[in-house]
Amino acid sequence: MINLFLVITVAGIPYSAFAQTNQSVYPKVMGYVGILHPIVSYSKGAPVYNFDGYYVGGLPTGINIWKNGKIGFSAEFVPFVRAEKGTSKMSNFLFHPGVLVALGNGFTFAGRAAFETSGRYGFTPVLNKIVKKNRQSNWFVAIPVPFRFGNDHPATITIGFQFGILF
Repeated sequence: MINLFLVITVAGIPYSAFAQTNQSVYPKVMGYVGILHPIVSYSKGAPVYNFDGYYVGGLPTGINIWKNGKIGFSAEFVPFVRAEKGTSKMSNFLFHPGVLVALGNGFTFAGRAAFETSGRYGFTPVLNKIVKKNRQSNWFVAIPVPFRFGNDHPATITIGFQFGILF
């Protein structure tokens, strides 16, 4: 009878009690910094390439707040520097809030609104991929595709490349 009691008791213990779990606690707050290189912009005229007579680069810094493992909020701040003819200056500042959607396998989609000090506004879909995981940080690459309007300029679409570290 005691053996039957032990079998029933041991069989009733969930196996997960013996397994170690790596569950995250939500909400989860993460920060990141990176470097953004716009590659080419398209508008009514011919394409305009970065590095062709000038260089514009951005330094995105942001905070991600994950509600759960699938969806979160992000606020990104990007000062842009333009170097041309031997001189450089801060040319624009971008406030970039948005939603994050985890796609699996290290991919994340960010859908961002865009508000620039240049008077332009729009939205930016971004596809992000974690390429190297570390214990306290992750390295990522991203392809942002900004759509911009306003300030008496034609609408533009740009393709860029971004990389950085998430911590």
